[in-house]
Amino acid sequence: MAAVDSASLREAVATSPEPRFLWDGAGTACYTELDHATGLGGRLADLAGRAVLIATTSQLTTALALIELDTIARRLVILPPDMEDDQLSSVIDAVGIDAVVVDDERLKAATRFPICVTSTTSFVTIAEPLPAPVRTDWVLMTSGTTGKPKMVAHDLAGLSAAIRARSAADGAAVWGTFYDIRRYGGLQIFLRAVLGGASLVLSRAGEPAAEHLGRLGKHGVTHLSGTPSQWRRALMSPAIGGIAPRYVRLSGEIADQAILDSLRNAFPQAAIGHAYASTEAGVGFDVNDGIAGFPADYVGSIRNGVEIKIADGSLRIRSRGTAFGYIGGERSLADADGFVDTGDIVELRDDRYYFVGRKGGIINIGGLKVHPEEVEAVINRHPDVQMSLVHSRPNAITGSIVAADIVLKSELHGPAVRRSQVKDDILKLCRETLPRHKVPAIISFVPALGVAATGKLLRRPG
Repeated sequence: MAAVDSASLREAVATSPEPRFLWDGAGTACYTELDHATGLGGRLADLAGRAVLIATTSQLTTALALIELDTIARRLVILPPDMEDDQLSSVIDAVGIDAVVVDDERLKAATRFPICVTSTTSFVTIAEPLPAPVRTDWVLMTSGTTGKPKMVAHDLAGLSAAIRARSAADGAAVWGTFYDIRRYGGLQIFLRAVLGGASLVLSRAGEPAAEHLGRLGKHGVTHLSGTPSQWRRALMSPAIGGIAPRYVRLSGEIADQAILDSLRNAFPQAAIGHAYASTEAGVGFDVNDGIAGFPADYVGSIRNGVEIKIADGSLRIRSRGTAFGYIGGERSLADADGFVDTGDIVELRDDRYYFVGRKGGIINIGGLKVHPEEVEAVINRHPDVQMSLVHSRPNAITGSIVAADIVLKSELHGPAVRRSQVKDDILKLCRETLPRHKVPAIISFVPALGVAATGKLLRRPG
């Protein structure tokens, strides 16, 4: 299947054969009717050639601003919803921001730049010609769970390198995502919808799972994407029965066999795939065989323009979708051969590579290394477990011990005697599967686990 023609988002919406929509919890926009609009209150000419910060509170207004400003602004910087206020000034200075787009008044007093206050209703058609198109750099924040986020520069061609052109045989599509489109994973789904001529159902911050699932069902979602943690949360809601996607996609975290099997049981008619991608490396590959990990023959070959290698146990990627580099240039993004070290550790078992964790997430138990994700994958295999979080606890003898917080499936939030049996069963499974130092010394049953704004399990530092 050929790659999409991604000259600009504006061209993509102008050539859509029929109206396509963006929906969120508060409004609707027919984005395919923006092809003759200068939008943003008629101020596109004021923003032409500028470095523009998109700092909207609504994903819907972010989406519309991106469509309007691609090839108009010299640089688009997408502010994620969880950016700390005290980091904003350093972002503005580092990227050379000279205009800001907001959908409320919160930044007016905080900047010295031209402010364009917009809303979903201010994208109006006027007769003025568009400014001459320019090359637009897209700047995204990394989604690391700790430390100061880094800013990564892409262009639209790189961001859309893994998106395939749709054919008439694909039928009408409605994409949905649990992600926020102001992060790389969510932006990929937004671009798949816009460039592929599909409608898109957006999430809303703090929205209950049942409400979001209800909206997905109302609009007939056909393709739905999220992290494994987001999917685990969704599967806990009775409202999951109100959707029937024909394609289910996971990315952003390790997709273990337990979550793949759970989604197969929930959506037996759907194609289920898990994708590997990162803000720096771009989209690496899709796996669509229903099995965790990825085939060994992905390594050393070029698939869809992406080359993969393993060095020191770490997955490394070279592709057209790789970012240009970090803003500020304080560190190199890729090595001398153009490969990005993703920091994700993999192990070869038979003819397949499996993800076991992150370089920076290792627990040290008396000098022995433990990847929390590897232990979680075993715990999650237990039929009574919905999701788990493995972390370290201080210990006077070994320095640390392995602890696990576990959310049980709803029917098990009951008698302590039953939980005691489940705990014994989980420990037995871990002892049969893992080396002794990786078996949890402490197991706690909890009602819920935190999920960060990135959609990833909220892990404890250290």
